[in-house]
Amino acid sequence: MVERLGILLTAIVLTGLPMEQLLAADAPRPPSHVRAEDHGWDGGDAVDVIVGISPDDRPDADPPGVAHYVVRWSGEYGGVYEHAETIAADKWAYRSGEVRLTFEQLEAGESYFFRVRAVGPDGSESPFVETTAEAAVRPASQAFSGKRAWLVLVTLIICGSVVYFILAARKGKPLKIRKIAGLEAVDEAVGRATEMGRPCLFVPGILDMNEIQTIAGLTVLSRVAQVAAEYGAHIEVPTSKSLVMTTASETVESAFLAAGRPDSFNEDDVYYVTDEQFGYVAYLSGMMVREKPAACFYMGAFFAESLILAETGNSIGAIQVAGTAMPSQLPFFVAACDYTLIGEEFFAASAYLSGDPDQLGSLKGQDVGKVIVAALVIVGCLMDTLSSMTSVEFFETATTFLRDTVLKSG
Repeated sequence: MVERLGILLTAIVLTGLPMEQLLAADAPRPPSHVRAEDHGWDGGDAVDVIVGISPDDRPDADPPGVAHYVVRWSGEYGGVYEHAETIAADKWAYRSGEVRLTFEQLEAGESYFFRVRAVGPDGSESPFVETTAEAAVRPASQAFSGKRAWLVLVTLIICGSVVYFILAARKGKPLKIRKIAGLEAVDEAVGRATEMGRPCLFVPGILDMNEIQTIAGLTVLSRVAQVAAEYGAHIEVPTSKSLVMTTASETVESAFLAAGRPDSFNEDDVYYVTDEQFGYVAYLSGMMVREKPAACFYMGAFFAESLILAETGNSIGAIQVAGTAMPSQLPFFVAACDYTLIGEEFFAASAYLSGDPDQLGSLKGQDVGKVIVAALVIVGCLMDTLSSMTSVEFFETATTFLRDTVLKSG
């Protein structure tokens, strides 16, 4: 730095030129050209800026003539240009002669102008080159967004898998479904209640029919009620919502009819208690202590009452089967119940119990999506680990591609 300053001072004395002119003379030559164009396959919020490399930007230069390029943009020609991006001089630019950069999060339909300078290793800047007033670029929305191409591909694979497995199931091809212990235990629990002459208790959660967990719980209720009808067991379904009561009553009645025991159905066994959360759980706890059901089923959405119910059922020695998708309540059910349907097992109950080809095919098709997601996670972690452990450019490129193209949303 001291040597460079000495040379500049000597040049000023000998030539009599101002320092600004001498610095400009020492700076790299400007980029050969710059142009801007709308970025294709997007939602109208991106612009591509193509910069021709400076004549001083040569791969064999020592020291290099250009360290990087600075791009600035403005919404008005000749207005205030804001700093947009610094582009490092890269090897691939020497082969193509251009550097391409995409600017995102812009306003659709607005005009944009760009200026670019080449910057030397010592920080000296070339004169700028700019897009002309007539060459204003305006981002425009496209019919399809390229950012969603991978999402479309994955969606087509999953949908195709669902259709394939449904057609295969309809043709009678057996589809392997993992056994769910909690659903397999329904016959055992109801059979034990029948032998002991004690009732079965079914609790469909505390939320209304607009909750998917309640609907899934009533699907399991249909199976429990049908087994109870076949075994001649007594089943009680206290509810905390009037609409759930109506739906549960129809579900149980249909199950008794399917079992050939419509006369055994008693509509008073499905009843409404109260909308109040702890008023409801207080009734259930008291009823469990008094009547001592031999089998308790908790299927639906639960909150703080889950531990109270599970502990009460455990204290009376009942076989307990629970199912919910509430992550905070699952530990209580797992600790106090004999069987617990966790998350997706709970939602898969309908296909598992009914054996319907369409539902089984949909379930198997969803598994393909899970395999794709798991594979992407594993590959991404592997590429990221290898890129941090080695200097191989491929791993870093693959990691960036997975993160910014395959998995990036928006």
